[in-house]
Amino acid sequence: MKRLSVFQVILLASFGAIAIAAVLIFAFAVGGGSTSTTGAVRIWGTLDETAFTTVIRQAAENNPNLSQVTYEQQDPETYDKRLTDALASGQGPDLFLFRQDNAFSDASKVIPIPFTSLTESQFSSAFVDAASPFISQSGVLAIPLLVDPLVLYWNKDTLSTAGYAKPPQFWDELYKIAGDITKKTDAGTIQKSALPFGEYRNVNGAKAILSTLILQAGGNITTRDTAGNLVSAISPRTGETAQSTANALRFYTEFADPSKPHYTWNRALPEARKSFAAGDLALYIGNASEEPLIRRMNPNLNFSVSAVPQIRGAARAVVTGYVYGLAVPRTSSNPSGAAIVAFDLAGAEMSRALSTALGIPSVRRDVLSMPAEGNDVIYNRQAIITRSWVDPDPEKTEVIFRDMIESTVSGAALVTEAVQRADQEMAAMLGQ
Repeated sequence: MKRLSVFQVILLASFGAIAIAAVLIFAFAVGGGSTSTTGAVRIWGTLDETAFTTVIRQAAENNPNLSQVTYEQQDPETYDKRLTDALASGQGPDLFLFRQDNAFSDASKVIPIPFTSLTESQFSSAFVDAASPFISQSGVLAIPLLVDPLVLYWNKDTLSTAGYAKPPQFWDELYKIAGDITKKTDAGTIQKSALPFGEYRNVNGAKAILSTLILQAGGNITTRDTAGNLVSAISPRTGETAQSTANALRFYTEFADPSKPHYTWNRALPEARKSFAAGDLALYIGNASEEPLIRRMNPNLNFSVSAVPQIRGAARAVVTGYVYGLAVPRTSSNPSGAAIVAFDLAGAEMSRALSTALGIPSVRRDVLSMPAEGNDVIYNRQAIITRSWVDPDPEKTEVIFRDMIESTVSGAALVTEAVQRADQEMAAMLGQ
């Protein structure tokens, strides 16, 4: 096997000399032998193929480990099923992009990197906190690569017309903004909205937004008990955070309540992102990766990007987002080569190159500390404060969040009742 590439050394240097030797031991152990190169490594993911491939090809000029690496972009809508079927049939990739919210449910698909190669302390020192769901009891499930945080998109024309020179920094500012910007017909039909809060079905990322509000309020959605088991934390029994979810849900749903002066959103309106692109929505919370899509939807839209608002006076700033990592599947035909390629791609130089090409921040703390320009400054700052919770099953928890929001808005349940039911459903899913 050739000596470690420059990119691999850059990553591993932060872990120390012991980790350099350990990753080679791991590569041999899972591969069952050694060759003169890492061999062919196929990567699957949902990120842009042109950008990803271009970075790999450019890096391969100086790094032979990447000379036989190929990347295949998959449809996000069918990715999980196609990947599961491919792995089951032995036709899957050698590496795949793994999102942190799938880490718990899909842990059995991957070969964990043992803590002898990458300790929890080294992991936490190298990567932002949002990557923590990749840490399991048996090791690291994926090498973190990129983070796609929530950001606030704001229509500059709409806000300036209403007398606002800048977007809100704190959530309590939204009450006045909603009242000043929302336009209704005499019959009460909303023509222009301030922000898409209150509903689920026509709000892109409603689960992520409500999760952000809960975490900002000091709560959590899941946690570990003293035995290390994942348990529901939606409705804690005691403590100062007992009302965090209820307070977050109440605030979120108030903007869809016609009896409130800040009523600004309902289920009859178009999808939030489409409304923003059309100029009918002043504020939109979405992932950093959505910026190019919004610009394509309306090249003439005069908008900018800012940080997601926080709770006034809060001790810490929090936002949620997605973290992408590289995982070695148990069915990989070249697990040793795949492991080394994963470390290579997660090196500081490669991580920064992929971040630039794909338009979303690196997950590495050292890269995020480097100088940036334009919206990257905001994206990097949001990446640093991004937090995650361990999601036991993204599809099932989507249903829990949907029901919690919709039962509150419809009046079928009080806020406290909706939260309690969500907590019970989460607990049942986790076998509590």
